[in-house]
Amino acid sequence: MPVPSPFIVRKAAVLGAGVMGAQIAAHLVNANVAAVLFELPAKEGDPNGNVQKAVDNLRKLEPSPLATAGRAAFIQVANYEQNLEVLKECDLVIEAISERMDWKSDLYNKVAPYIGDQAIFATNTSGLSIRKLSEFLPQEMRERFCGVHFFNPPRYMHLVELIAAPQTDASILDGLESFLVTALGKGVVRAKDTPNFIANRVGVFSMLATIHHAEQFGISFDVVDALTGTLIGRPRSATFRTADVVGLDTFAHVVNTMKETLPDDPWYRYYELPAWLNTLIEQGALGQKTRRGVYQKVGQDIHVLDPASGQYRPSAAKADDAVVEIMKTPVPAERLRQLHASSHPQARFLWSVFRDSFHYCAVHLADIASNARDLDCAIRWGFGWNQGPFEIWQAAGWQRLAGWIAEDVAADRAMAKVPLPHWVSEPGRSGVHSDEGSYAPASGTDQPRSKLPVYRRQAFPDRLIGETARYGDTIFETDAVRCWHTRDDIAIVSFKSRMHTIGDDVLDGVLQALDEAERSYLGLIIWQTEPPFSVGANLKKTPAGGARSRPSALGRFVRLVKREAGSMVLKAARQLGVADQLMAGRLAEVERLVEQFQATTQGLKYSMIPTVAAVDGLALGGGCEVIMHCDRAVATLESYIGLVEAGVGLLPAGGGCKELALRAVADAKGGDISPFLQKYFKAAAMAEVSRSAEQAREIGYLQPTDRIVMNRFELLEIAKAELRALAAGGYRPPLRPVAIPVAGRSAIATIKAFMANLLEGGQISEHDFLIGSKIATVMCGGDVEAGSMVDEQWFLELERRHFMELIATEKTQARIEHTLKTGKPLRN
Repeated sequence: MPVPSPFIVRKAAVLGAGVMGAQIAAHLVNANVAAVLFELPAKEGDPNGNVQKAVDNLRKLEPSPLATAGRAAFIQVANYEQNLEVLKECDLVIEAISERMDWKSDLYNKVAPYIGDQAIFATNTSGLSIRKLSEFLPQEMRERFCGVHFFNPPRYMHLVELIAAPQTDASILDGLESFLVTALGKGVVRAKDTPNFIANRVGVFSMLATIHHAEQFGISFDVVDALTGTLIGRPRSATFRTADVVGLDTFAHVVNTMKETLPDDPWYRYYELPAWLNTLIEQGALGQKTRRGVYQKVGQDIHVLDPASGQYRPSAAKADDAVVEIMKTPVPAERLRQLHASSHPQARFLWSVFRDSFHYCAVHLADIASNARDLDCAIRWGFGWNQGPFEIWQAAGWQRLAGWIAEDVAADRAMAKVPLPHWVSEPGRSGVHSDEGSYAPASGTDQPRSKLPVYRRQAFPDRLIGETARYGDTIFETDAVRCWHTRDDIAIVSFKSRMHTIGDDVLDGVLQALDEAERSYLGLIIWQTEPPFSVGANLKKTPAGGARSRPSALGRFVRLVKREAGSMVLKAARQLGVADQLMAGRLAEVERLVEQFQATTQGLKYSMIPTVAAVDGLALGGGCEVIMHCDRAVATLESYIGLVEAGVGLLPAGGGCKELALRAVADAKGGDISPFLQKYFKAAAMAEVSRSAEQAREIGYLQPTDRIVMNRFELLEIAKAELRALAAGGYRPPLRPVAIPVAGRSAIATIKAFMANLLEGGQISEHDFLIGSKIATVMCGGDVEAGSMVDEQWFLELERRHFMELIATEKTQARIEHTLKTGKPLRN
């Protein structure tokens, strides 16, 4: 019986508590989906001992598969001997046991009688035949069976491949896709039932081509990783580090699946595992999980395998400067032209890897995917490439590269019988992606994006090259911000600065957007077209596009102190008695910026229209303070939020300390504030950054009323819905509090005593103690009696005063300068 629409998952079961199964269950509870995790019963003790151990291990993994550690408690544990009846309560059952056909067959026979009449049964196999697996099930279950392939780690990898069996009902796939997209936040690609589906087929082939050509050109493993990581738009783990992270045994299994099932593949010779890899697996050196693989850590040093000797040596090699310069060429067509023309072995290696990937994808597209978009998205979402293979090809000049590929293929005796498909060189073809859709080999036309209703929630889906970016109609635009709308009654403001940092120009733009919204719109949303939300104050003052410009007020002050302190100019100024005025002028400029920041955040809080922060990715320092002052935050699960000013020797002065103090007062509900204040003090003093939006709520950066969404491409739509709900309720800004009770000097003394113990134990420095003391002073309301009544302006003035006192210290200046130079915090 087909699943009714919409497909509702009240409870899901995961069969198999291995690495993938346990983490899939974790992500289900992250999404508030009740989950039960099954495993074989323990031979001794508690029958659920095996599965409970798997759940306990989730708390130890990094990065954490759990949104918060407490989520593990929501995973129900079960075993196949005692708890199969629980399956009848489940709307979705996902099998995630080892990749053994015989084991899966036995399990399917065991669980089939307990799966509900309308439940979907899916396998998380990474590449086994879905058709063959479906044959293990009773006939009446086969229309409700499919493949649903998550990528590791399931919380963080956006891709899920959905694969139909021959009898799968179409409505099953549509319902499951909608659930995966909205409830779990995934990017779904429909794959054909071929070995390893799309992402592993193409991604693993690319790794095999890399291994093949590394041997051909005599390039060491660490140099290969230097060449095939971020330099070419792929993850830092590159090739061999990725194999270590995945597990060399797992990598070998995927390769062997290709070898066993693709005997007629033109690239079949690439599917032969090299001797060094087989040797490592035989030795039990499986990569990261065994602490030895292609790489191993020796003391504090990383060593890499030399396949010729079988021994490890220190890893210190890097890509040649000449090749690095080629890959830094900003224009893709010129970059690939130089790579193709170069005689440098590393350049020839990279060209060969690119060429093989392009050739492979063109030849196999019709076999493994419905269209080029699915292939490119699968590689981007499943392997972390910045662009998919077809996107890289299209950006570099489709026809010219096709000619070069054809020349190389014709010159290779082994590949001469495998020309590029005819569609590649069709007259007028400049690529495979356009606004009309992506090339689909079955029809020979461009196939538009899915029309499933769930995608109406994505006004701006993940865009491919060839698709025009159309972000609504402009209301006004400056060098720092753009205020715009989507032809409705909601204004949106987006930052244009690098990493969406906040300088005086951004603050001016936000205030202007508030004025526009109050005059003509229902409300204002702060949303960025790409993450992060904002990494905070702009220390460098680099404008959009990365062009050089004047430094920020804060940066100018620090550079004045650091670069001119020993100069003749400052010496002369000191002799003339004007040095203090010179410094005071710079300090006054910084103070004006702080005042402007406070005015902006207060404007967001007390505007006559509702304000919503739509948050994705990093939201640090001033970015966090902006969120805290909006009427509502809507944040993706993968939002990492924190007040990090203490890390550069400062304190939150854009209203952050004030808002934390107000939250402590609200939590106290008229009682003693001090116990509630300690939690918020810790967050600010330790520059605590959440590892998820859920944890940001636990810390207190987000409020209980703020919304958390799973799919970042639905963020703007949900932010609009929240804003409309606020407006529909007859929105009025909160009243300004005029009598806020404070914890006062006694609470300051308590916090200082706590920090004194940390200082004595060597856990914090003297400057950390100073910073913490000033944060405590601000959040406790200053040197006043406990219970004294103040207003918000009192807190804001305390923030400014203590911020300015900190920035005048040499150690804070050193922290800021170090961060500007290295991007890392300094502990002094």
